Amino acid sequence: MSEKKRAAAVKAVEWIRDGMVLGLGTGSTAYYAIEAIGKLVKEGHNLVGVPTSKNTENLAKELGIPLASLESVDRIDLTIDGADEVDPRLRLIKGMGGALLREKIAASVSRQEIIAVDDSKLVDVLGTKSPLPVEVVPFGHKRAKDAIERLGCKAQLRGEKSPFITDSGNYIYDCGFVRIENPEDLEKRLNLIPGVVENGLFIGLATRVVIGTEKGVVVRERPQD
Repeated sequence: MSEKKRAAAVKAVEWIRDGMVLGLGTGSTAYYAIEAIGKLVKEGHNLVGVPTSKNTENLAKELGIPLASLESVDRIDLTIDGADEVDPRLRLIKGMGGALLREKIAASVSRQEIIAVDDSKLVDVLGTKSPLPVEVVPFGHKRAKDAIERLGCKAQLRGEKSPFITDSGNYIYDCGFVRIENPEDLEKRLNLIPGVVENGLFIGLATRVVIGTEKGVVVRERPQD
């Protein structure tokens, strides 16, 4: 499985051009992409990375990748990240790595968002393999949980005995839906709940998905609506 992820990540790096500002994703597949970006920097490419988590920031520093904050750059040319589920329309569930808020902000301002995954992440309908992470503020988080569950899921606080805390100081509820038939509607309804900061539904953000399979790497472009 790791070789499929690595192959997808390395392929995704082929879209990088000299002089780009890059969004650096978080998670196991993004790790391989950041490794490859570090090699490009060592070879002399002029690249700047905007990390989406403290773990990513630390890794990029170790690899010698120049870094910038999102506030200090005019744009992100290309972001490479992973995903927990991908449906046929390139709609995603992300956030099992705990960085969904920063990842979604970076994706929203990226000219290109390339998602690298292995083929185990492909689904016909979102929510059938992975829970949906929802980031909430700690204050009143149980009230937010109640409201989230009224949308048709079972919400579990990540690290229940010692809550997982995101880089932004929030909690995450992992929400088990049987299937998410209308992710666009669910995304809007979740973000209307007081206390919800953001959710892991990434709709209309992926430019392309690069998929590692046993037979090689497959690239899917976002369909035109």
